[in-house]
Amino acid sequence: MFRPRLTALMLLIAGTLVGYVIFASEPKLYEKAPGEKVPPGAETLSRFPFKLGLDLSGGTHLVYKADISGVPAGEAGDSLEALRDVVERRVNLFGVAEPIVHLEEGSIAGGAGNEKRLVVELPGVTDVEEAIRQIGATPLLEFMTERPEGAQKQAILAAIKRFQETGAVSPLLAEDPYYVKTELTGRYLDRAALEFDSTTQQPLVSLQFDREGAALFERMTRENVGKTIAIYLDGAPISTPVVNEAISGGRAQITGQFTPAEAKQLVGRLNSGALPVPISLLSTQVIGAPLGEQALADGLYAGIVGLLAVALFLVAWYRLPGLVAVAALSIYVALMLLIFKLVPVTLTAAGIAGFVLSIGMAVDANILIAERTKEELRRGKGITAAIAEGFARAWLSIRDSNISSIITGVILFWFGTSLIEGFALTFTLGVLVSMLSAISISRTFLYALGIERRTGLTAFLFSSGFHRN
Repeated sequence: MFRPRLTALMLLIAGTLVGYVIFASEPKLYEKAPGEKVPPGAETLSRFPFKLGLDLSGGTHLVYKADISGVPAGEAGDSLEALRDVVERRVNLFGVAEPIVHLEEGSIAGGAGNEKRLVVELPGVTDVEEAIRQIGATPLLEFMTERPEGAQKQAILAAIKRFQETGAVSPLLAEDPYYVKTELTGRYLDRAALEFDSTTQQPLVSLQFDREGAALFERMTRENVGKTIAIYLDGAPISTPVVNEAISGGRAQITGQFTPAEAKQLVGRLNSGALPVPISLLSTQVIGAPLGEQALADGLYAGIVGLLAVALFLVAWYRLPGLVAVAALSIYVALMLLIFKLVPVTLTAAGIAGFVLSIGMAVDANILIAERTKEELRRGKGITAAIAEGFARAWLSIRDSNISSIITGVILFWFGTSLIEGFALTFTLGVLVSMLSAISISRTFLYALGIERRTGLTAFLFSSGFHRN
């Protein structure tokens, strides 16, 4: 009897610690007046806040239609991935905290078949016109040469240092201290392609310039043999190859320690002087921060009220097993919130709904166990034997119902849009964790009670509803 009680005590302590971690890792929950102390370890834990979706944090939601009618069927997938990569790099330049850019299938009412859609979510960005302009702008591909040592380079470095120390702004901050812009830009690049070295089979990227670009590239390479040429896309370096010799004919190769996937990604970036796939804006939605906060508050309120109502019902109707189920349910909720923080799971309003629904699944398992235990007690078994048999008989029903729910959640996540994915993910995770809490935690707590004798009191505690025994 000592071992089950020790295990139950450890579970309670672990659940309490998990609850503390969740509380301490939310900065807004423990903000104090100046000079007051925060909970121990809070500053470290605050690196793991809940990751809120656009509908809860506010921002801009854009949906684009991708026109792949002019793309060969075998290249459509690569072109769409290149499009997603280009747009993702552009929105990253906004300084947005964890933007979401993904592709999804869509359909037009009355139209034929499906269309490819690009969904862009920008948390915290409310200037929708600027977001549209930046995403739709043609990216800038530049070729730069090494900046020689001298007064100009030292002046730029000094300006950067002053800005870092004092915030002083200078026109020199627009210059790169290590590379100098040249005339050669992406407008002279015909195409980039993925190839493999015939000897080593290492992947490489080949470049083909037009006639004017070929002349510029030959002159640039001749003047910079043994030096690097930096290739910048949208103001960020994507490659810095070393020039081994002067290159004529407008054809060049970028070699390095590429994996095939990295080389393929570089080809997509180089070919994005224009978007690899034309896009047109279908819809825009701007969610203000106050609306997001209200949606979050409403979701939390609904979850807390629902949890308290379920707990009250369990205790009132199922008595002692109901009280045990509430304890297990509390640990389940704490575990789920910890998973949301550490994975991290992007919480949306639909995701919160999936989580609340998974609480119902966890309660359902405990109800099955309580009912099966009650049936065994009516057959005259002892309390410990009835608990063991009740769990064994309930397990098959719990397993089958949860597996069917998990299959449904996986299908929703696989085929659903981003809105449905949030619901499906939290619901599926909740069902998986609820199986642990219902079977393992509840059983451990019931065994830890150590009730063997059947008396009038135990008959009442293990009955349900209006029945005494």
